[in-house]
Amino acid sequence: MEQTSKTENERKKDYLRSYRKHVRRVQRISVEVDELKEMLKSTKAINYDGMPHGSGGQGDLSGEIARIQGLIDNLNYEKKMRIESYTDIVQRIRSLKSQNEDDVLYYRYIKGEEWWEIADHMKYTERHIHRIHGKALAHFQMPNKDVIECQ
Repeated sequence: MEQTSKTENERKKDYLRSYRKHVRRVQRISVEVDELKEMLKSTKAINYDGMPHGSGGQGDLSGEIARIQGLIDNLNYEKKMRIESYTDIVQRIRSLKSQNEDDVLYYRYIKGEEWWEIADHMKYTERHIHRIHGKALAHFQMPNKDVIECQ
């Protein structure tokens, strides 16, 4: 019986962590897009001798532009997933009856705060925050199984 409960709590934590995972992906892809754009600008700006040259290098640049566009498309998809994840998780957190449980899950899984930071915000001990967290997980309602499998 306890094994089933632990498995369910782990699934709930994984689901709650999915928002922060999307946030990290968006940040990482944004940095990568900016870096590639900067490299592309510096490649275009290089002209060593001032003499006119043929368009032989354009093929390489168009490949890089296509790669950047692919990353931008991926970035837009991740932003969409982040918003969907945020709205669903926050709505489920807000549906908890206890404000303390709501606060602990919000600070932990949406804001990504450490246990001591949550305890500081709420003026409780870390031990009490862990108790509230356990109760919050027990009361947290997961989405239907088929919805999770689609993500």
